[in-house]
Amino acid sequence: MPGPCLTTASVLTCPHGGTVTITSGNARARAGAPIATAADVFVVAGCPFTLPGPTPSPCAIVQWLVPAARLTAGGPPALDTSSVGLCLAATGAPQGPVVVQSTQSRVSDQ
Repeated sequence: MPGPCLTTASVLTCPHGGTVTITSGNARARAGAPIATAADVFVVAGCPFTLPGPTPSPCAIVQWLVPAARLTAGGPPALDTSSVGLCLAATGAPQGPVVVQSTQSRVSDQ
């Protein structure tokens, strides 16, 4: 179900508690802060995940698989709370879904 748009001020984490930082190339479409799109860069920092061994395998980036259904922001598809993002290790191994902790409420994909 569509929901509020994600912006660069939204709080996202990896499933292990690492912090996601959004770097947006979108300078025009705003909802208090630039609206996040599937084309933006999502970097994860502070992920403590380790594989057996123990071998560190922290989440490094977020890849968006399903953007907002009906919303764009200057061309690329925008992201909302119903968008599906997958956290990936530096090796490209999938680590689990991104977690949206909070976002703005002014613009939604409804």
